[in-house]
Amino acid sequence: MTAQDAARRVTRRRARTRANLLDAAFAVFAAKGFGRASIEEVCEAAGYSRGAFYSNFATLDELFFALYRERADLIASQVADALAQDSSDLDVPASVDRVTEVLLLDVDWLLVKTDFLVHAARDPAVAQALLDHRTRLREAIADRLFRARGHTELPAVLGDVDGAARAVVAAYDGVTTQLLLDRDVDTARTWLKQLLTALLTDGSAPPYES
Repeated sequence: MTAQDAARRVTRRRARTRANLLDAAFAVFAAKGFGRASIEEVCEAAGYSRGAFYSNFATLDELFFALYRERADLIASQVADALAQDSSDLDVPASVDRVTEVLLLDVDWLLVKTDFLVHAARDPAVAQALLDHRTRLREAIADRLFRARGHTELPAVLGDVDGAARAVVAAYDGVTTQLLLDRDVDTARTWLKQLLTALLTDGSAPPYES
């Protein structure tokens, strides 16, 4: 085996260890909450030593942030991919159907996300990371709405495409808060679909322009 092959094997093994630690941390954080979880519990759930943990993450906060970023980026990608399938015309009901079918509505994720939100509220640096993610998600929605301008009607009360995108994200926040309490994923998807369709559809409004 060459040195290059050995280095690739180490890199793959390290990536696998990191992924396993993130998966284990997700389960531990969802079950216990970030504030009550320990490095030892994450290592035990993953089947690794503390050495394996510290070779990938300096602190539990760093792992928590990496976990949040991984899941948050997945959601932004899901939304962007679902919205990219239409032509210049935006078929609002069809797009809403696609988004709500693929969107990650998972109670365990929402528990971890809520912990992250509370953590961010007390740490400006973490809060900025959360705001950056929400901006990326909102921009993916706004970009799709912008490309449909002149073809698709939106309620004038929403203002420009950024206002409409903010309303979509706010609707998602509201539905997921309810989901945390009643844990009814099917109803959450149905409710989100109805809410977004009503929010983005208004036959009386003229086609919007930038």
